[in-house]
Amino acid sequence: MRVCFYTLGCKVNQNETGALAQLFEQNGFTVVEEKDGADVYVVNSCTVTNFGDQKSRKWLRRAKRENPGAVTVLTGCYPQAFPEEAAKIEEADVVTGSGNRHAILQDVQKVLNGEETKVVDIRPHQKGESFEELPMDRFADHTRAFVKVEDGCNRRCAYCVIPRARGPVRSRSERSILEELRRLAASGYCEVVLTAISLPSYGKDTGTGLAELVEHAAAVTGIERIRLGSLDPDMLTDDDIRRLAAVPKLCPQFHLSLQSGSSKTLRAMRRPYTTEQYAAVAAKLREAFGEENVSITTDVIVGFPGETEEEFQQTLTFLHRCAFAAMHIFPYSKRPDTPAAKMPGQVLNAVKEERARRAAETAGEMEHTYLSQWVGQTVPVLFEEEQGGLWRGHTAHYCAVAAPSPRDLHNCLVQVQLEGLEGNTLKGVVL
Repeated sequence: MRVCFYTLGCKVNQNETGALAQLFEQNGFTVVEEKDGADVYVVNSCTVTNFGDQKSRKWLRRAKRENPGAVTVLTGCYPQAFPEEAAKIEEADVVTGSGNRHAILQDVQKVLNGEETKVVDIRPHQKGESFEELPMDRFADHTRAFVKVEDGCNRRCAYCVIPRARGPVRSRSERSILEELRRLAASGYCEVVLTAISLPSYGKDTGTGLAELVEHAAAVTGIERIRLGSLDPDMLTDDDIRRLAAVPKLCPQFHLSLQSGSSKTLRAMRRPYTTEQYAAVAAKLREAFGEENVSITTDVIVGFPGETEEEFQQTLTFLHRCAFAAMHIFPYSKRPDTPAAKMPGQVLNAVKEERARRAAETAGEMEHTYLSQWVGQTVPVLFEEEQGGLWRGHTAHYCAVAAPSPRDLHNCLVQVQLEGLEGNTLKGVVL
C-alpha cells in the first residue's frame, strides 16, 4: 500500500507528518510523492489563516478527483478547531484532529477494509491531558532534525484559534527528549531544532523550563548545534537569557514573535507586552550574545481590525528600530469565533494586501542589509545538499550559503569565507 502526505503550516506540523509517515511505514505502507499515485492521501492541515483551510480542501478535492478509489484523510488543526465544518467535507473519508494521532492508522484501515465509508474521529482536548509521544528517527536532509518538545497554548490572543486547535500546554518529558536526541546523534544528525506550539511554555506544567532543557540537550554527544523555534518575548526572563547565552552550542538566532509595532494594536490583539517591552528583550538578547553575534527574526500581522495608517507606519518604524534579520509578513485573516472577528473597524482586503506588500518590501530591504554585513567574514557552515554545482547550507545565524567544492560536504560543518551576496544567499569559498 502507498501513502502520500501533504503538510501545511509550522515546523510542528512538519515534525508530526514525519512521525505519521514513520508510523505508516512501520505498518507496511510505502511513502510516495503525489505524482506517483497512492492508496491513501493525508493532508496535515493548518488553520492559522482561512487560506490554509482553503488549501486543505483544494488538495483533498484534487486527490479524490484524480484517485477516486483512494482513501483521503484530513487531520490536524483545521478539523480540531472547526470539527462540524470539517466533518461535512465530502472529499475527506477520514477526519481526525490534532490529538490521538496513533488512531489515524486504525481509522484508515476501517475504510480500506470496507468496514466504514467515512470515519470522523475528532477528540476534544482536555485539561490535564498528557503530551502525545510521536518520536522521529530520521529527516529528509539528514543534517537538521526537528524535535517537538511541547504542545498546546494557554494564551488567548484575539485573532488566534490555535488554543482551540491544540489544547492546553503540555510538555514532553525531558527524559524522552534526551533519548530522542541521543538516537538522532547516533544516526548522524548534528543540528537539532527544538519546536513547539508555545516553546517558552515548556516545563511550565512540569516544574522545569526551556533553559534547563537546552543546557541538558547541549550535553548530548554528537549534537553540535541547537536551534530554538518561535519565542514570546514576555516569557523570556533575564535568567533565561543569561543561561541560554552560556550554552556555546545554541545558535544565536531567535525568532521573537512581535505581530505589531504599535502598542495600541498590540493591546487590541491581547498581546501581553508593549513595543518598549519588546525592544527591551531584544536589547537584552543582543547584550548577552553580543551585538554583532545575534540575529532576531519575527512575525508581523498587518491590517488588524482598527489598525490605522498611522499605526501601520508605527510598525514600519519599529521594524527598522529592531533591525530584524528577516520577517514573515501576514495580512490579518479573520477566524470564526475569535474576539477579533467581531471587532469594529475591519480593514478592507485591498488595504490589508497593500500594507502587506509595503511591509514585505521593508522586510526585504532589511534582510539584504543584514546579510550584506556578513560579506568578508569567515564562518562555519553546515552543508546540506548540492544544487546546480554548488553546495548549500546555513550558518549558525541561519543565513543561506552556497559554495563550490569538489568534495562531498553533506552534513559537514566547515569554515567558509563569504565573498558576496546573490539574492538572499551568501556566496563563499570553502577553506
